[in-house]
Amino acid sequence: MKIGLASDHGGFELKETIKNFLNEKGIEIVDYGTSNGNESVDYPDYAKKAVLGILKNEVDKAIIMCGTGIGISISANKFPGIRAALCWDSYTAKMSRLHNDANILAMGGRIIGPELAKEIVDTWLSYEFEGGRHKRRIDKIDSLAKEYWNNIK
Repeated sequence: MKIGLASDHGGFELKETIKNFLNEKGIEIVDYGTSNGNESVDYPDYAKKAVLGILKNEVDKAIIMCGTGIGISISANKFPGIRAALCWDSYTAKMSRLHNDANILAMGGRIIGPELAKEIVDTWLSYEFEGGRHKRRIDKIDSLAKEYWNNIK
């Protein structure tokens, strides 16, 4: 498994913690930036990098962070086929995989401590999509998005 990581300046410190955590577990990572937490950068740019990593099959999943996780998750979810879940505990991480087939985990670097973040990441990586009735709903999300985009061309 290969995981993409991306953050703005507000999520940089947490990104570095998660990068070390995943490296210790032997999980291959691709760091899409930012490269420091001192320079203000825009989270949509880094959400896009992680999203493109998934869409181009460079990575299997991604973990993205900004100050709260809200802005970067909203940005990622603008792309068809992306299901970025903003998680704040192990339960939301588990359910995002089981029921929503989240391919991106979003977290807030200013609201989640390093130990909780590691627990969330571990949980998120431990579960697979259940399918069944949830597959119908995921397919509906993709169908509605495709219908919309096809109608505005």
